[in-house]
Amino acid sequence: MDRVSLTNDVSLSRIVYGMWRLSDDQDTSTAHVQAKIEACLEQGITSMDQADIYGGYEAEEVLGNALKVAPALKDKIEIVTKCDIVAPAGRYSDAPCKYYDTSRAHILASVDHSLRLMDVDKIDLLLVHRPDPLMDHHKTGAALDEVVASGKVRSVGVSNFKPWDWSLLQSAMETQLCTNQIEISLVAHEAFTNGDIATLQEKGIAPMAWSPLGGGSLMSQSTNQLRDKMQEIAAETETDAASVAIAWLLRHPANILPVMGTNTLSRISKFSDALAVDMSRTRWYELYTLALGHEVP
Repeated sequence: MDRVSLTNDVSLSRIVYGMWRLSDDQDTSTAHVQAKIEACLEQGITSMDQADIYGGYEAEEVLGNALKVAPALKDKIEIVTKCDIVAPAGRYSDAPCKYYDTSRAHILASVDHSLRLMDVDKIDLLLVHRPDPLMDHHKTGAALDEVVASGKVRSVGVSNFKPWDWSLLQSAMETQLCTNQIEISLVAHEAFTNGDIATLQEKGIAPMAWSPLGGGSLMSQSTNQLRDKMQEIAAETETDAASVAIAWLLRHPANILPVMGTNTLSRISKFSDALAVDMSRTRWYELYTLALGHEVP
């Protein structure tokens, strides 16, 4: 599988395994989690996407328990995680409401929590999970520089940031932000025209795409014309509709990194089938037209 370089020494597999549902699985045993990772590695998928908040602040520990039992996996994968969302759950159960915290103290504490829970000595990519209206970009930027300088984090980026949020934070940093994880799919395609992807593409920065299957909605619209077209292409390429939807993202020259999330081993084992789909320009536009609901101008 192809890899995408984010910095001079950090690269991710073109498809990323999203672990936001890891602790929601009925089977969170170390053996089952290890089997999911192994299923990814067999396809060349080495990048694991986490966040401190996933699973009510439990998903990182579920991963960490598996890595304790199978420590050799640590050298075979890249760890992506996120911080800044505080919700009334887990270790923040006494929070009065959901809010964002991009303070130095919170970022440093979050990094230490993530390292401990995942039983690793470094995070390959740390993302600020959501734009914080109260962000002091000087202090947040300095904190991100600090965790990189400490060796605890190898690279930093953001998630759900608009171009102006990115520019503000980057203006106060020495370390270069290396990605923005945003929602991109056939049912959430605004990023292709609202400047989100164009801005990153201009900078030579590969975006990560969360919910690349539209939260499952692409797979559930059985009578939808878009769904029918995806099934038609899947039949022609001997894949499935999910692979077609991911191939549509992979076709874009911005080097989009889809973050795929499921707890089903059989689905995990098919992630790389997207690479077998011939996504021509006309086929891409056929899907885009159906996603828009009208012909392009």
